[in-house]
Amino acid sequence: MSVPIILVATLTIIAILIALVDVLLGSKGEKKIIINEQKTIPVKGDNTLLNHLSANKIFIPSACGGKATCGQCKVKVTEGGGETLATEVGLLSIQERKDQVRLSCQCKVKDDIKISIPESLLNAQEFKTEVMGIEDLTHDIKLVRFKLIQPTTIDFKPGQYAQIEVPGLEIQRAYSIASNPKETDFLELIIRLVPKGEATTFVHKALEVGDRIRLLGPFGSFFLQEHSDRDMICIAGGSGKAPIRSILYYLRDHGMNRKVKYFFGARTAKDLYYTEDFQELAKEFPNFQYIPALSEPTEEDNWQGEVGLITDVVDRHSKNLEEHEAYLCGSPGMIDACFAVLEQNGMPSERIYCDKF
Repeated sequence: MSVPIILVATLTIIAILIALVDVLLGSKGEKKIIINEQKTIPVKGDNTLLNHLSANKIFIPSACGGKATCGQCKVKVTEGGGETLATEVGLLSIQERKDQVRLSCQCKVKDDIKISIPESLLNAQEFKTEVMGIEDLTHDIKLVRFKLIQPTTIDFKPGQYAQIEVPGLEIQRAYSIASNPKETDFLELIIRLVPKGEATTFVHKALEVGDRIRLLGPFGSFFLQEHSDRDMICIAGGSGKAPIRSILYYLRDHGMNRKVKYFFGARTAKDLYYTEDFQELAKEFPNFQYIPALSEPTEEDNWQGEVGLITDVVDRHSKNLEEHEAYLCGSPGMIDACFAVLEQNGMPSERIYCDKF
């Protein structure tokens, strides 16, 4: 019986010595996070970079709550971050690792650390909101309208997204903003029910008008290139209609002075929504074309439009895309397939814009 007691005592002494070394070396004391060589934040404790930044109202997008599964919380750590962890490797490309990119949810601040992040992230805010409307768009898609309470307004680019914090679950999920950028006192999000999805189940089954919800944003490098005059290809599926809706609001309000082909893919007619809205937009602006397609139309659908995978439909309608640009929103698999089709038809990859989440 004496051996286990000696072992426990030895381990206890080792733990105390490690803690003492941490204190003596300063890892538990005050450190500095230096952002873009301009802003310095003093922090204490061995928390993650993501949590330290959030505590100081600098919000890095993260849809998985720091579990290293979404890969959204990437920052460039130029000094003091230590070695890349095994939990990060699968979500970082070889080039990103060479460029010192890290997942901020995995990188602990043990010493002074220097990071580089897009200036736009410094403008992301925390918003207290109240749900002012919930509308069923299809059998599994809802539009939710959030009134901004504090701050009372938001400035975002058409195409960007916000994150919902689900009360009681300590999780955040990203959803593209569907509302008109000129309407600054509320946000609209289009949210599809994902089987077993904690956040979407909360929205579809529990969220009610009048509920108070915390939003973060705006986020995203996917947004309309407002100063471009190139013809546009927009492709979406499911709730991916959200950012395209926001982009089209902006273009409509500015006279729709660019040619736009908008492809929307669904399985059956019950998965279509806002069809009449976009058909009316096409009547108002002849240089806008809305092309919905069904991959599995039923006999009851009596569908007269395009049939097939949305990538096949895009391929049939889109040739010689060297001078075009594209905006994509949908599942990662759909986005990858669309990249392939667009590039096959001559579109440079640097002019294909999307966010994967």
